[in-house]
Amino acid sequence: MDFSSQIASQLNAVTILPEGIVTVTLLLVLIGDLIFGRKSANALAYLSVIGLFSAVVALFYGWNNTEITSFLGAFTADNLSIVFRAIVALSTAITILMSIAYIENTGTSLAEFIGIMLTATLGGMLLCGASELVMVFVSLEMLSISSYLMTGYMKRDPRSNEAALKYLLIGAASSAIFLYGSSLLYGLSGGLTNINEIGAVLQAGEGLESLGLAIALVFMIAGIAFKISAVPFHQWTPDVYEGSPTPVVAFLSVGSKAAGFAIAIRLLVTVFEPVTQQWHFIFTALAILSMVLGNVVALAQTSMKRMLAYSSIGQAGFVMIGLVASTTAGYSSIIFYLFIYLFMNLGAFACVILFSLRTGTDKISDYAGLYQKDPLLTLGLSLCLLSLGGIPPLAGFFGKIYIFWAGWQAGLYSLVLVALVTSVISIYYYIRVVKMMVVKEPHEMSEVVKNYPSVRWNMSGMRPIQISLIILTIATSLIGILSNPVVNVANQSVTSSRVLEASLTQASANIDSTMDNQRKNIALR
Repeated sequence: MDFSSQIASQLNAVTILPEGIVTVTLLLVLIGDLIFGRKSANALAYLSVIGLFSAVVALFYGWNNTEITSFLGAFTADNLSIVFRAIVALSTAITILMSIAYIENTGTSLAEFIGIMLTATLGGMLLCGASELVMVFVSLEMLSISSYLMTGYMKRDPRSNEAALKYLLIGAASSAIFLYGSSLLYGLSGGLTNINEIGAVLQAGEGLESLGLAIALVFMIAGIAFKISAVPFHQWTPDVYEGSPTPVVAFLSVGSKAAGFAIAIRLLVTVFEPVTQQWHFIFTALAILSMVLGNVVALAQTSMKRMLAYSSIGQAGFVMIGLVASTTAGYSSIIFYLFIYLFMNLGAFACVILFSLRTGTDKISDYAGLYQKDPLLTLGLSLCLLSLGGIPPLAGFFGKIYIFWAGWQAGLYSLVLVALVTSVISIYYYIRVVKMMVVKEPHEMSEVVKNYPSVRWNMSGMRPIQISLIILTIATSLIGILSNPVVNVANQSVTSSRVLEASLTQASANIDSTMDNQRKNIALR
């Protein structure tokens, strides 16, 4: 009995109550579909949304929990993981509401699609708190394999099949590279798998300057960069975004990216603390390449989904500034930006889904004159795109200001200047779409808009996505102005994290040293 109680206390399964709720919801969806068939699809969709919001509530009640580890240290439920898990769960809940009409329109099973998406969500949430190499890899594969299945869900669509094949091949290669990096860490640490223990051993002097640690760093960064769509590991992104079902793209652009940044932070500040300068240099290069290529290539796109794909690459570059800063403000800015990115990016994809359902196209030129036929869709898409571009007073402006300020405060002047220039470039292709919708005269409407169906709210499955669009648009417009609570939560999640303590102390010391040197130089002059 004592042994059983000891094992139960070490497992501490209460810390993964949110994941347990998602798991139960997934089982209910599968069983409900098996018993009641397709006639229960809509009810199961709403059930899954309720389950995901319940998981978010459970995360809220886990805030500042003293017992943060579970499963013998394999999972850490600290405040840092809570905010990332909440972003993943919220992105899935909104995406499911956006999927109902889209999936029904294709004639495929909605319940099966929701089941796969909930599995991906479970993998992403576990990845956000994983503290053990085996759990990291299993969670990563749960997220990845589910994403491959969702990408190729439209079996009769050649573009979806092509996207799934490309995603599978490139994803399998990146997973193999990541696994090889994990195996090197296992060997260098003398057979340890817990990332905190590995970091402690490496800091003690075993293999600090070894070639094996450098190779492990490169390999694991390659796997992480694939998840966050960083150049040059972005090759899958445009094709997968264009060929996949649009709700899948919406989830990949927010949920998968948030999970990628969560595990990146946890690995880099623990295992690779001895080579901090090296990974700072690598992520600086990745950030510059992502911002430049993503925003410049987006200028030439004619497909809305491909434009948003390259936009997503550029946005990942902006977020990496906070990662390179490695300060309290830097990590907080990552959380804050990903939170507002959830609303503005999903809002943009909600508009793309609505437009494609009514017209069957996603070409940018086909949006010409849309304001004349659908003012709500035009307003929502305009605000979300302008927010992605960083136009004040929308949420994206405050997110970019926070990230740029954190980078400037950390001394990343060249990186911030590149971000400012590429951000200005991004405004052009966002405003081009807005101008296309609003400025065009009635006689300049595209043929698609001329034949645009009448807007009705009582069509099957359309109401959830229209209500989601309104909520996302309002959040995108107001959350930047009312951002203090979000910023406070982000700051608290960073400052209370034991994982980040050493990194923040070292970053603070480096900034103080840099400022002292600058004062001495000024005094000498």
